[in-house]
Amino acid sequence: MSYMPKKAYLVGGGVASLAAAVVLIRDGDMVGGDITVFEEQPRLGGSLDGSGDPRSGYMVRGGRMLESKYLCTYDLFSSIPALDGRQTVTQEIFQWNETLKTGSKSRLFRDGRREVAPEFGLAEAHKRALEKLVLRSEHALGDSTIEAHFDASFFETNFWFMWATTFAFQPWHSAIELKRYLIRFMHMVSGFSRLEGIMRTPYNQFDSLVLPLHRWLEERGVRFELETRITDLDFADGPAGHRVETLHLERAGRPERLDVSPDDIVLVTLGSMTEASSQGSMDAPATMLGKPDEGAWRLWERLAEGRPELGRPAAFDNDIGASKWLSFTTTLKHSDLLNAIRDLTGNVPGEGGLVTFAQSSWLMSIVVPHQPHFQGQPDDVTVFWGYGLFVDRPGDFVKTPMAQCRGAKS
Repeated sequence: MSYMPKKAYLVGGGVASLAAAVVLIRDGDMVGGDITVFEEQPRLGGSLDGSGDPRSGYMVRGGRMLESKYLCTYDLFSSIPALDGRQTVTQEIFQWNETLKTGSKSRLFRDGRREVAPEFGLAEAHKRALEKLVLRSEHALGDSTIEAHFDASFFETNFWFMWATTFAFQPWHSAIELKRYLIRFMHMVSGFSRLEGIMRTPYNQFDSLVLPLHRWLEERGVRFELETRITDLDFADGPAGHRVETLHLERAGRPERLDVSPDDIVLVTLGSMTEASSQGSMDAPATMLGKPDEGAWRLWERLAEGRPELGRPAAFDNDIGASKWLSFTTTLKHSDLLNAIRDLTGNVPGEGGLVTFAQSSWLMSIVVPHQPHFQGQPDDVTVFWGYGLFVDRPGDFVKTPMAQCRGAKS
């Protein structure tokens, strides 16, 4: 009897699928050629992105925070050589953060002045409300919002300004999510006002994390099907649960189907932080997109229909107004602005981290990374990144809602 190797089909080309492929090869003894990753975009990485060039400008949609207790992350990347081949990605990250430790001298900025290690400003009532939130069960919290558990004064404290902008929280977001983050990052609270313990990669996260992962997997024969959208799955439902029988996909506008054997593995990333995002330009603002524009949310909704055990996508994708945000990447042909920011904040690029303008109508924050932030970035080009939480409010100097702004001065 001939042996038919088990195959794995991974839907989504973000870090979840890339990590799963590494584990299947490294720990599951699978052959790379038996693993296929499907991604609807023309490039891998998902929200761990970074793209562009010095002529047309660079772009990152956001940055994912790292810290020393990300044990699964560092276990994964301890198997992946950095692009220079001299050490692993994990070794590179730890060495880099020994060389350039994070220590913000201006986490908050008010009245044109930096605030060094700002106090949290929490009253006893605020502290009791935080303790009560952490101690309550998720079942008891249900679908309540953060603002349901705190009075209005809490959202004017330095603690909230720093917490909300570090993790992109809004008052109307889930109380359960706030509870989870408070527990997960409790060990970092003592250094929170200086961002102590925050770790970074030497370059943007696409160059430092995704490219080494992609190269490692490609060397082992993993197949990458880019610009391929998975539109639906056919299930065989039995006593042991759901088994995928067929993948329905769309490539170059043409529908296809792929039959799956009973022993094969299918892993699907449901939803995405950056699904249906759009990019503005110097002449036009970013376009508001929704569920019909890309496939991840629609796929999850199809899969969850009649299967409550597969989650409730509507909790994440039914209110764009409550979940949207806007970030920007600025590419400069000289270093004058970065030098001015350095002198105002007291931090060299890459050392300070997030600077929040607490009086900004947009509640805007910026990050000036170490330069170069992209591989091959010329010495005379600099890059910084920022975002706002209140993108529908008119600005303080540009009297336009942030979401309606273009790159050029109006």
